[in-house]
Amino acid sequence: MNAMPAKNLVGERMNLNSSNSGKLSAARWLNYLTPLIFFAVATQTIFAQTDTDKLAGRNRHALAMPQNPKLPSLFIIGDSTVRNGQGKGDGGQWGWGDFIAPYFDTNQLNVVNRALGGTSSRTFYRDQWPAVRAMLKPGDFIILQFGHNDSSAINDASRARGTIKGVGDEAQTITNLLTKKIESVHSFGWYEKQIVAEARAKSATPMICSLIPHNNWKAGRAVRNKKDYAGWAEQTAQAENVAFLDLNEIIARQYDQLGQEKVQPLFIVGAGPHTSLDGAKLNAACVIAALKSVKPNPLTVYFSAKANDVAPADLSHPALPPITVAPDKTEPK
Repeated sequence: MNAMPAKNLVGERMNLNSSNSGKLSAARWLNYLTPLIFFAVATQTIFAQTDTDKLAGRNRHALAMPQNPKLPSLFIIGDSTVRNGQGKGDGGQWGWGDFIAPYFDTNQLNVVNRALGGTSSRTFYRDQWPAVRAMLKPGDFIILQFGHNDSSAINDASRARGTIKGVGDEAQTITNLLTKKIESVHSFGWYEKQIVAEARAKSATPMICSLIPHNNWKAGRAVRNKKDYAGWAEQTAQAENVAFLDLNEIIARQYDQLGQEKVQPLFIVGAGPHTSLDGAKLNAACVIAALKSVKPNPLTVYFSAKANDVAPADLSHPALPPITVAPDKTEPK
């Protein structure tokens, strides 16, 4: 009499003859292992997707690329005061780099905002600059603005982004609590000098900005940063013989003329140095005013008609003319 077929390998008594016991035993184990294998694979896949999602979440910022690689490019690098988040105005916060392009003829020049929020001169140079440097070609331009995050802790388990104060060549070796790697940390000026040197090595033209001022006031005037990061940026530019765009002073003078009450809407309350839409547009116009004061200015030939409305920022005069923001043709009135 033939053995009855096995319908279930769990909880059912089976009638097996000796000739089929080996085959059924193998089948029994296969049926038993199949759900376990499926569970293991599915679990691994779920965890893999979760890990990928987490990693993707850390780098959700779409990185700008030159639209026409055949054209010269102006790369803008910096922190969240240059490009906040993904540059979409989340939380009402904008960076000035989002409003620079309309001042240039983008049929002749790519304007590429590669700034990334949260970075210092150190972390940008280490993590972001290599990709920008790889895109540089002869005839390109670089505008850099750092300083807002450089005063953070040099080593902690949160950001580990601080730099040594000043422009010197001293260094500090640490085991980075965030990356778990040994790292040599340098001064603020040292990192900016490296970017300048490496840009020049690619036959690009670097320009250094001082950081934009905070919404801080003393005796009725906007507080400047000449004694720290704005001053160190200027020292670096002078040492490297590159154009210096003193945004800290230019913007502060505009704030002085407007007065503290009118400046308040140019910032987002409780968001530190982060500017509103109008604040970012004013800062962008101040960048153009600074560029126009550079002699000679290699970017002059790329200015659009919109730049005609911005006067050069001549800091040799005690007071600057008010810098107005002309609406772009594509902007709603």
